[in-house]
Amino acid sequence: MPKATTLKQNTEFHRAYGRGKVKSAPGLVTYVVKNKGLGCRIGITTSKKLGSAVERNRCRRIIRAAFSSVYPQCSGNWDIVFVARFKTKKLKSSDIEPIMAEQLSQLGVIKAQTGADI
Repeated sequence: MPKATTLKQNTEFHRAYGRGKVKSAPGLVTYVVKNKGLGCRIGITTSKKLGSAVERNRCRRIIRAAFSSVYPQCSGNWDIVFVARFKTKKLKSSDIEPIMAEQLSQLGVIKAQTGADI
């Protein structure tokens, strides 16, 4: 599986916050915005309100692990920003994955499967 590139510049994050579409859940907030042919790129933000650096890094690892299983289904050129919430600390990547997949499908990043699962 190819590795998704990451957003690093503050302007890239602010572009997603300002112009992007958003879906939120108690464990995760997702912002998406189209980019100019750069593939699927992700960024993860965690606030200091979540706790110490250890807890924030754990939240980032959980989100990254959940996205690695959802990534092959992504189609198009998108900048995706995931924002960890307080409840994210108590969840596992297997708990975040269905939330993430649902949010990304509602936002149009993941195309819906058609009738093969009957």
